[in-house]
Amino acid sequence: MAVRSSGRILLGSASYPQLVLFGDSLIQGAVDTSDGFSFQAGLQSQCNRRLDVVNRGLSGYNTSNALKALPDIFPPPVSGGPKLEYLFVLFGANDACVPLPTNFQHVPLDKFKANLTRIITHPNIIAHKPKIFLITPPPLDEIRLTALDLAAGHHKATRHAKISSTYSDAVRQVATEHGVTLVDLWKALMDRAIEKTPGYDPKGPALGDPEGGVRGHLEALLPDGLHLSSESYRIFYDIVRPHVGKEWADKPDEERFGWVLPEWRSAPWLDEDSHLCDPAQK
Repeated sequence: MAVRSSGRILLGSASYPQLVLFGDSLIQGAVDTSDGFSFQAGLQSQCNRRLDVVNRGLSGYNTSNALKALPDIFPPPVSGGPKLEYLFVLFGANDACVPLPTNFQHVPLDKFKANLTRIITHPNIIAHKPKIFLITPPPLDEIRLTALDLAAGHHKATRHAKISSTYSDAVRQVATEHGVTLVDLWKALMDRAIEKTPGYDPKGPALGDPEGGVRGHLEALLPDGLHLSSESYRIFYDIVRPHVGKEWADKPDEERFGWVLPEWRSAPWLDEDSHLCDPAQK
């Protein structure tokens, strides 16, 4: 691998370290561009020439599916291979599904916590010694989701706001128990929704809960009641961004600290073309 010394590059095998986004459809959708913004592109721009941002979002997956697939997604470190530098994990939206004859994504809460723990402590993950971040699933607009679920042939909603919020709580607990940094997407989106919903009393039922009957700004943040809008992905990016790149944040740009390959003025040439870059020949 390329070796960094005071920000300079000693060329070896130029394998880019990775920032991996691991999760369900909420992560899979992070690659999309909507209203001129892409969460993943924003991260890649922030990390450009230092890290590869890799999307391993798997729509519909729960933590059991994720654990089964994990060894194929995250191989142990190998010489010359990419190092897992950052890992962001977002699961729970599917685990929190209500058990129905028409849906089989549910994972009980205790098993969800155990699975999440196994993901962040898996030997293939730990061997890379990455910076790990756990992300809470976002709020749920059960009012909107119920209408869509009934139209899709389910006899009732596949998810309930109160149940889903307990899975976000479980993520917070796992992060605390294992000393992992928490990215609280649920809180960030709910705070924005409350801020943008005039007259809403946060002491009452949550926005999106049929008990209160108020969707408020969740209508804009979660268009189908579950998945993130462009505005939501921007909020998501704003709470992730401060955690990435602290290694080079205070370094002068001209140092190119952490670049895997050198800037063009220092880039090596083919031996046969070396005379072209020799000032003495010009």
